[in-house]
Order: sequence, then C-alpha cells, then structure tokens
Amino acid sequence: MATELRRYRDLLADGVTRRRMDGLLHDGGIMRASRGVYGFGGVATDDLLRALFLRLPPGTLLGFQSAAVRYGFDVLPPTAVHVIVPAGTVRPRIRGVRVHEAIIPVDGCTLVDGVPCVPAARCAVDLARTLRRLDALPLLDSALRAQACTPDELAAEVLRHRGLKGVRQARELIPYADPRPECRQESQLRLVVLDAGLPAPEPQLWVRDDYGNLLYRLDLGYRQQRVGLEYDGKSHAEQRRLSSDRERMNWLARHGWTMRYFTDRDLYQRPSYIVSEVRAALAG
Repeated sequence: MATELRRYRDLLADGVTRRRMDGLLHDGGIMRASRGVYGFGGVATDDLLRALFLRLPPGTLLGFQSAAVRYGFDVLPPTAVHVIVPAGTVRPRIRGVRVHEAIIPVDGCTLVDGVPCVPAARCAVDLARTLRRLDALPLLDSALRAQACTPDELAAEVLRHRGLKGVRQARELIPYADPRPECRQESQLRLVVLDAGLPAPEPQLWVRDDYGNLLYRLDLGYRQQRVGLEYDGKSHAEQRRLSSDRERMNWLARHGWTMRYFTDRDLYQRPSYIVSEVRAALAG
C-alpha cells in the first residue's frame, strides 16, 4: 500500500499546527519525503519519487533514463532524475533533478508503479536521438527485449520527432533494433559491423549438433558462411568456464566454424580491428 503523501502547506491548511508537525516528526509518525512534502507511516524509495512530483508543475512526466529504468530497458544508469515538463512551463530548479521541456507534445501518459511516465516508445526515441550512437542501439534493443514497446511503435514515434536534434540517428538505428542481444556489448559489436557496411549478423545464433539438437549459442553469427562473433567479457575468463569454453571452441573448429572473439579494448579503442577481422573471416 502506497504511503500517504501530503504537502506541508496543505497540512497547515487542514489545521495541523507547526507544533503538532514537530511532534509527529520527533515521534516518527511522519517523515520528510522531499522539501515541503511529508509521508505518513514511513517513506519508501518510490515514495520519494512521488513526493518529488508534488513539487513539480502539473503535467510533468518522468522521461529519458529515469523512465527507461522503470520500464526495464535501462542501459546506462541515470545520474539524475529526468523529468519532462509541458512546453512553456517555467522549469523548476531542484537538486538532483534534470528538467527537460517537451519540444513536441507527449502523446499520452503511462503510470508505472504510481509514477507518471512518458510512453515507452517516446522514452526510447528520446534516448536514441540524444545518446551517443554506440549506446543508442543497445538502448533500442533493450526496449524491445523488455517488451516495453514494439518496432512499429518506435517507427511511428520517430516520425513525430522530425526536425529535432539527433532524430536522424534514431531513424537510422530503429530498423536495426533487435530484442535478441543479451548485453550492451553484443549490441555494440553488431553496430560496429553494420556501420562498416558488412552483412548483418544474426544475434544469438544457435548451432546444432550432428543429430539436429541445439548445442551452442553464439553471440552473433553468419550461418551460411559458418562465421561466429563473440564478445569476450570478464565472465569468459572465470576458471570454472575455461574447460567448457575450450571444448566448445574445439567442437566449432572441427565442424567448420570460424570464430572471432572481441574484447572491450576492441570495441572502444580499435573498432577498425573488428571490421578487418570480420571482413577477412567472411571472405574465407
């Protein structure tokens, strides 16, 4: 059950004296949830956010990274609470809150755990046009994986952003969005390959054994050419996985698969190395 939240001025208007307020605060009957907002019976994390909205202008919605977290497709952790206010609204200045003005109207509102948020597709497109390209595709992939929105909803939403800064990037990336990648780096690896003009690899490609049973799953792959691409993160170096990883590599090599493994260094410092390795592997 949600905590009852009241503004201080409303409590005074209802006849609660300042002395009574001091007593309730001392005894723990109420707790300060935000400046000028108090909660009865304890204050949880979501109560703090709902209390914040009592201080914001009518029509304010949670947006950008903050809304993405609530929808379950956060890729980058928010460093502030991001809210969107209607166009023409005076932007309040609150510590830890980043206020964006809605340049285009927000089409609807979605309550997520009692907090008003921009629709998921709007949130995803706002981020896809403002994040750096290498983070924007993972965000779109994550939005689809979380089933927060559909490809059609993304395509329709991006049309409404015509003319806004960064919309070209969002428009280019939305057709590439795919729910199958399981981590940010897999999406980034796919983007490096796509941006180089190479054929699109299949995410989470299953390889079958000699009897047709599903055996190994590759991060990315080209089934016809038998080329697999893997993001080699820290988990691959764990001692308990070394034996099974080697067995897997040997089996794939025996069955004609050419494997290429890439690290964070390759992704973030030398993407041209990734491109040359993939191109050479596809050339056979």
